[in-house]
Amino acid sequence: MKLLMPYITAGVTADWTDYVRAFAAAGADMIEVGLPFSDPTLDGATIQEATSVALSRGTTLDGILREVADISDIATPLMLSTYANLVIREGAEKFGQKARRAGALGVIVPDLPLEECAEVEPHVDLALLASPSTPDARLAEIGRRSKHFVYAVTVMGTTGERDELAASAAGLAARLKARTELPVLLGFGISTPAQAAEAASLADGVVVGAAVMRRVLDGAGPAEAGAYVRELKAAMSGG
Repeated sequence: MKLLMPYITAGVTADWTDYVRAFAAAGADMIEVGLPFSDPTLDGATIQEATSVALSRGTTLDGILREVADISDIATPLMLSTYANLVIREGAEKFGQKARRAGALGVIVPDLPLEECAEVEPHVDLALLASPSTPDARLAEIGRRSKHFVYAVTVMGTTGERDELAASAAGLAARLKARTELPVLLGFGISTPAQAAEAASLADGVVVGAAVMRRVLDGAGPAEAGAYVRELKAAMSGG
């Protein structure tokens, strides 16, 4: 089975947790919950906009985690994602305790270098990122130290919708799959059901973020956004 992990920026709307439930009902295998941070350097225009909206609504880490805890009854695992500053400012141990109490499966911290993971790893299950430029030996180390899956970044750049799947996706997926037994999920730029199906044929699953958030920012409600997730899942399954 191919894995689908759609993304939602926590706090982007008052009813953002309804989107999480809709994604779960639509067949998502995991859901990435973005914790807003004021300087999202690895995110493109869409998720930066969503982050700005969430922060303007007064979202806080503790408030979001309380809301995450309120939806921990859904069977679909929730992965938190944020930037290293937020984790370090809170303190890795305290952040990890709060994440676990909220029911999160683990955390994605895209700007946390492998060399600086040691102080965080005892407290947080980290799903690490790999890029097309990552050397083979480092890919193996990322695979060894990741929890739950490895996030394969298909392009050297920021998140955002793209017209086609990056040519580098196939090579990166193959190199990672040769070096880890964990699921390899391709992300960054996967925007359409056809692209999701192509990416899923190369790896164990896909992450779709900006394309989901563009719909939310443009006014799609939970049911409409959930229908898009269902389309992605169907395409990945050959349906």
